[in-house]
Amino acid sequence: MRLIVTLDDYGGMLFNRRRQSRDRVLTEDILRTVGEGRLVVSPYTAPLFPSCTALTVAEDPLAVAGKGDFCFLEERSPRGQMHLFSTVVIYRWNRHYPADVFFDADLTEFSLIEAEELEGFSHKIITKEVYQRL
Repeated sequence: MRLIVTLDDYGGMLFNRRRQSRDRVLTEDILRTVGEGRLVVSPYTAPLFPSCTALTVAEDPLAVAGKGDFCFLEERSPRGQMHLFSTVVIYRWNRHYPADVFFDADLTEFSLIEAEELEGFSHKIITKEVYQRL
C-alpha cells in the first residue's frame, strides 16, 4: 500500500476537524501520481477530487486499501500502521498552520527517493517528497 499525506511545516494535518489548506495543483498531482492505480479516500476527502474521478470511498481507507493501492489520509496519522506501506508520498505546504492532528509516524524505515517543487495555485511552492521502504 502507498500512503499520501499533506503536512504543514510542523507536521500538522488537521485543525478543529478541518483540513489546513487545499490546492487544485496538489489534487491534480495526486491523480497523476496514482495514474491507473486505485485511490482510496474517506468521505471527507472525496470532494477534493473532480466528480469524474474514480475513487474508492471508505470510512476507514486503511481497512479497504490493498497492497498496490494509494491511500490518501487527511484526518488521522498512520502512527503504528507504517508497516502497511511500501511508499509514502508527502506533500508539504511550506507554511505553518494551526493544527491539532499531527503526522507523528516514524519514517526511519523509509528513504527519500524523490523530491520536487510544484508551483501551486494558492501556494507558491508545494514540496512533494516520495519515500520508499528500505
